[in-house]
Amino acid sequence: MSLLDASSLAPHNAATELTTAVSTTPESIATTGLNGASSKLPDLVCFAHLHWDFVWQRPQHLLSRFAQQTRVFYIEEPCTHFDDTKMKPWMEVKDREEGKLKVVVAHLPGGLTEEKADAIQAEMLTAYFEKEKIQDFIAWYYSPMFLAKSRHLKPALTIYDCMDELANFKGAHPELRSREQELFKQAQLVFTGGQSLYEAKTKQHHSAHAFPSSIDKAHFGQARTNLTEPKDQKNIPHPRVGFFGVVDERLDIELLGQLATAHPEWQFIVIGPVVKIDPATLPSSKNIHYLGGKDYKELPTYLHGWDVATLLFADNESTKFISPTKTPEYLAAGKPVVSTPIRDVVRPYGELGLVHIAADADKFGKAISMALDEVDDAAWLQRVDAYLATISWDQTWQGMVDLMQAELQKVAKS
Repeated sequence: MSLLDASSLAPHNAATELTTAVSTTPESIATTGLNGASSKLPDLVCFAHLHWDFVWQRPQHLLSRFAQQTRVFYIEEPCTHFDDTKMKPWMEVKDREEGKLKVVVAHLPGGLTEEKADAIQAEMLTAYFEKEKIQDFIAWYYSPMFLAKSRHLKPALTIYDCMDELANFKGAHPELRSREQELFKQAQLVFTGGQSLYEAKTKQHHSAHAFPSSIDKAHFGQARTNLTEPKDQKNIPHPRVGFFGVVDERLDIELLGQLATAHPEWQFIVIGPVVKIDPATLPSSKNIHYLGGKDYKELPTYLHGWDVATLLFADNESTKFISPTKTPEYLAAGKPVVSTPIRDVVRPYGELGLVHIAADADKFGKAISMALDEVDDAAWLQRVDAYLATISWDQTWQGMVDLMQAELQKVAKS
């Protein structure tokens, strides 16, 4: 078996999957240059720490749109077979987005040093690039750690789409900050997933641009229609207070437990996989319902049956710069929202009166009570829709493309 043998094996992280890849249809997919003329983009090679078949979020929203215009190769973290130290490394390639996007995963034997694993992956990538004739391409990074296996490549343009402050996350690599500084030197453009991240990164890079979390309004707007109740939720009494997302160190499990104890009349629904924390540490109560991971396409059916949606984020280093995509998704579903004081939720959603902000269990409980009284508030919903009309993933994607084309023009002229 050669290094480039492909396989249709089951996803290597199936135990923690939340969503299945679901294609989105942009409202306006045409790629245009600065003067309105059609301009074809080079191939796009994305280096991502997030599995494509995990949570459908920012990378999937953006790259599924790029895949309508050019070839997209999504390079994931390797799958290490710890129980097999003698296997030959090989590359798995999976088709997504009707074959327009390739998910590329290196399979490695256990027992390798980090340096050896990076060297093998660098060799495999070189061979794969030659096989697929990837020559004129844009390198798109979600994690600076991929530089160790890709710095030998020669992209026409390098983009760092910084959606989180990864160095603040639990288990972050000790070299992540230094690798990020290296990526800043290489990248022509830095995009950030929120305003707080932009304020931090604009001090470190000359061309940083804020592209906060956006929304697929049509998809989540389905929650406002008459949808069939999912089987695992339909028998849960009302009022229902919900949260969906990855359940990790960012979730304030202490707050969740306090709310469930103080308000036994409310039912708390948590949707999402448990990652990086011990499930045994999660609060257990008759009125807390952990429903596990769900497909992206199913989320509106669950939201439809909630009375209030929440952003139960803890105040810690991992949440300092987050810009939760679920904020506009909840609002598009027409659900009142209560959040802890995450900066990128306070600005703009809290300041515009679209989301209730509460810092402790007592205030959070009172805010949920207020939100329950606003379920049928037509004036609030009108203000929500007016704000959501100003954002979309199509607009975010097009704004990025315009900046990229401007940089590509500079390269062409140099």
